[in-house]
Amino acid sequence: MPEHAAHPGFNQVPSAPGRLRLNVTSDPANLAAVRHACEAFCVQCGLDAAGAGDVGLCVNEAMANVIRHAYFGATDRPVDVNGWCDEAAVYVSVRDWGSGQVPKLRSKRDPLTPGGLGMVCLRELLDDVVYEPQPDGMLLTMTKRKA
Repeated sequence: MPEHAAHPGFNQVPSAPGRLRLNVTSDPANLAAVRHACEAFCVQCGLDAAGAGDVGLCVNEAMANVIRHAYFGATDRPVDVNGWCDEAAVYVSVRDWGSGQVPKLRSKRDPLTPGGLGMVCLRELLDDVVYEPQPDGMLLTMTKRKA
C-alpha cells in the first residue's frame, strides 16, 4: 500500500484490472490519498497526465463537498469511490450515505465568498456529471473521455 494511503480510514480494496475500489471515511485526511489513487488509476486506463489531474481534482472537490454538505463535517462516515474504464472513457463514482441533496450550481459566484468552486470544476473539467439520489444518500458518477 502506498505511504499516503496509510491513514486508518483509507482502504483500497483489491479489484480486477480496469477497476478501482476505495472504501474511506469522510476524514479530510483521506483526500490526498483518494486523489492520488484516482489519478494513478486514470493513467493506467489511458488518460494523459492532464486528464488524470482533472479527474483527481474533481474527485477531491466531490469528496470535500460530501464531507461539508452531506455529512456536515463528520469525519467518520463512509464514502465509497469506484472507478472503471472502457475504450472511450474513465468513470469514477462517489457514493455517500448523507443528506441526499443534489447540489445546486450557483448562477453567480462572489469571488470574495469562499466555496462554490467544486461544482464549477466538475462542470468544466469533466465530460459528464450525474447525481443520482439514493434512498439513503447520493451516488455521483463522473465521466472523462479519453483524447
